Amino acid sequence: MDWITHEEDVWFEFRGNSPHQLVPGRFYKGTVDGYADFGVFVDLASNVTGLLHRSELDRRLESLDWEPGDEVFVQVKNVRDNGNIDLGWSIRQSDSEFRGARIHDPDGDADGQPVEKQSESGGSVTVKTRPKTGKTTKPAGASTSSETVESESEPESEPEQEAEPEPEPEQDAASESDAGDEDRAPTAGDVVDDIAANGESEEVEAEPEESEPEQDDTDAEQEVESDAESADADAEAARVTLDSIDDRVGDVIRVEGEIASVRQTGGPTVFELRDETAIADCAAFVEAGVRAYPDVEVGDYVRIDGEVERRRGELQIETEELTILGGDEADTVAQRLADALSDEARPDAVAPLAAHEPVAAVGKSLLDAAEAIRRAVLESRPIVVRHTATADGYVAGAAVERAVLPLIREEHPRDDAEYHYFTRRPLEEAVYGMDAATNDVTRMLEDRDRHDEKLPLVLLLGAGSTAESLDGLGLLGVYGSERVVVDAAPADDEVAEEVDVLVNPAREGADARDLSVGALASTLSVAVNDDVRDDVSHLPAVSYWENCPQQYLDLAESHGFDADRVSELREAVALEAYYQSYQDKRELIADLLFDADEGLAGHVSEQFRIKLEAEIETAQANLERREVGAISAAVLDSDAYSHRFDFPPTGLLVDELHRRTREGDAFVTVALGMDELYLRATGDLDLRAVVESAAEKAPAAGLAAAGIREGRIEFLTGARDEALEAVLDAAAEQF
Repeated sequence: MDWITHEEDVWFEFRGNSPHQLVPGRFYKGTVDGYADFGVFVDLASNVTGLLHRSELDRRLESLDWEPGDEVFVQVKNVRDNGNIDLGWSIRQSDSEFRGARIHDPDGDADGQPVEKQSESGGSVTVKTRPKTGKTTKPAGASTSSETVESESEPESEPEQEAEPEPEPEQDAASESDAGDEDRAPTAGDVVDDIAANGESEEVEAEPEESEPEQDDTDAEQEVESDAESADADAEAARVTLDSIDDRVGDVIRVEGEIASVRQTGGPTVFELRDETAIADCAAFVEAGVRAYPDVEVGDYVRIDGEVERRRGELQIETEELTILGGDEADTVAQRLADALSDEARPDAVAPLAAHEPVAAVGKSLLDAAEAIRRAVLESRPIVVRHTATADGYVAGAAVERAVLPLIREEHPRDDAEYHYFTRRPLEEAVYGMDAATNDVTRMLEDRDRHDEKLPLVLLLGAGSTAESLDGLGLLGVYGSERVVVDAAPADDEVAEEVDVLVNPAREGADARDLSVGALASTLSVAVNDDVRDDVSHLPAVSYWENCPQQYLDLAESHGFDADRVSELREAVALEAYYQSYQDKRELIADLLFDADEGLAGHVSEQFRIKLEAEIETAQANLERREVGAISAAVLDSDAYSHRFDFPPTGLLVDELHRRTREGDAFVTVALGMDELYLRATGDLDLRAVVESAAEKAPAAGLAAAGIREGRIEFLTGARDEALEAVLDAAAEQF
């Protein structure tokens, strides 16, 4: 009889031409078309493409190893009225994991026919895979009877094959009957019978031992003692550390540690185990796609016995037994890990890239921040970096990234670990608001619930240090996510009370007006990992648009980056920061700042200059000059005389415009939009004080300080003129 009885046991080859011809619930073979932020597009036919949303995956989208053109298996979940196809994940990703294949040809004669493939001899055979029958599945870590007993109780069992051709007509009826019994799906009765058969076999084997002549007392005592010694030796098996398993391939070992993560594959369950020396993957198998040891959770302290193997070039322990530790045993492992973390996480000292007073002032807090980052790596906690989508912000994020990624690669054996444990998410502004915080919290909770990941360390560089960020920081705090803020500009007192670590020179009484976030974060990066010192030595100079301290220029030049090269890098990063601003562009930014030749930066920076010069020329021709009290002002109607939705962004445009048009010590430049304005000044302006005073002058204008770091003020569209006049008057009061 044919053992393919359910559609969910087979995959289908779709030969239709319309999404509405698909049958929801069926598994189809498709071809990967490409990736998006929200999932993978899979072609089921030449004109039929579905979306496998990231929420349907059993792993993170970034770790999926599919490439465009790969053949994959997916399940059609739903076909919408507009033709959009919602796809579901299939844990079976090869022909052999299905029981057969059928053609789905809605308009043809082949509908329902078996899919045929070429045999090794050149002929066609039906794609048909034989299911396992009459055998029990061994749970991970469970002991089993001898394989000899099993083979004796089932002498007719043959080694399983991935595919078997249809029986030849010459086979006799008795042969077909035997094959039918063998090819049926296993039932609960089969499992019970197997267990009973194994038990009977063991009893049969035990009987001859009873009929053997009795040993004398001395021999019996020696045998008992030997058994006891063997049991004691097994109970006291020597524990080995994970940093030593490279020399133990093929050995059965015992290890102890903390479960850092759990991921379910289409085959085994993989537990990531961390001890005081390293991290290793431990695979446990029950059956394909089924969670082994379901009671084991992230954070549990466990003991694992298993054989060390090398899979696809990576070390892995094949788990034979896993025990959750409790009481004194768990305390011992926890203390061992804590001692190792304390020794390894905190750097001995901070050696700045160059002498700079505001950097020296935050030496202790830099050590605290570096320890928090290193501890997160050692504890297998993801690190989420938030920085502004500016040249300075990207330089800061890239510096920390350069330091952390080698530590992650060293700590975690998986090739894709750096994408799991480190993420940069640029911000449009320096405020870490509820929108950004909600995004981070949603992702971290999804990763916790779907992938058993720990809650991340959130590192804010040049962002999150003002009171406007308290709501977002507070949301992270509700879930216990660690928050580290690093900023060169003065931070508000409320933020210092909210976050776990704050690196801020102004809090230490230092004048940091000549310090950039990029320079401060570059120093943090060498505190985290001093091996990258030469790699990041030019970054402080790259982060300054003007007034760069000479020591940073000298440092860059000593590493082969003259003033022109530094300028090219800054401009190139600024342009790339604008496009796809929500993306980290990890590889491109690394190529620009660290690995590429001068051709890449030169090409991108040329585009920067062309676009910026065109906008500046238009702006300068349409500037309105004013004298307000003791100040001179240049006002640009940015809605009328700039391309709002193309490069450069308004903030960068008004920065450059101010540098080119300012005169004297009392000068302000304003870019006026429909409901916001950007303010720049030659002196130090207290933006909150400006807004407070302006609001008193124009109470109906709805004035609000939207971005302290960006100098951005919002107002009501209908009160545009009143808002501008009030802001200029308030700014003049500060000179």
